Amino acid sequence: MKPHNLISIFHDRFALMFSVAAVAAALVLGAAGCESAALKSNQALVQQQQKQIEQNQMQIQEMLAEQASGTSPGAATPIASMSSNSSAGGCDMAVMSEATRHGGDKMAAGDSTRALGYYQDALSACPGNPRAELNVARAYEALNNRAAAIQHFKAAAESTDPSESAAEQEARSALARLGAS
Repeated sequence: MKPHNLISIFHDRFALMFSVAAVAAALVLGAAGCESAALKSNQALVQQQQKQIEQNQMQIQEMLAEQASGTSPGAATPIASMSSNSSAGGCDMAVMSEATRHGGDKMAAGDSTRALGYYQDALSACPGNPRAELNVARAYEALNNRAAAIQHFKAAAESTDPSESAAEQEARSALARLGAS
């Protein structure tokens, strides 16, 4: 072989090896770039989740403060204080009706905690009302607070209000179902 051919072959092989090395380097750098993009994406997701956790913690603190102050969760003002038109016997049917409606909406939406707050407002508006007691009991039962549910089911079942016999019967059925009759 001629020296010129050897140099040409050497040059061709060197160029091929250099090209392979360059392609390999480009792949490594490309992979590093992808890893960097994935890392940045994960960091952004973690930051977003951290903000959501902080917001949830603030909401929990607000709910705890509302409970401590006697304000129903989710209500801007206690519903029981919205009306001063209590009728004889200490029952404000308008407030009870409105609070019961809001409570029913929350229960239907699966928000038993807020429903309980509204139902407690209804019970405050009409203390001892069997329907209000029954609703409070149902909310407690949905929240897995069996003892409180039984207490309110019993209060509803023991009523002697003839206009609320359906609520009384529902409460008795619930007590039997819970084995607490």
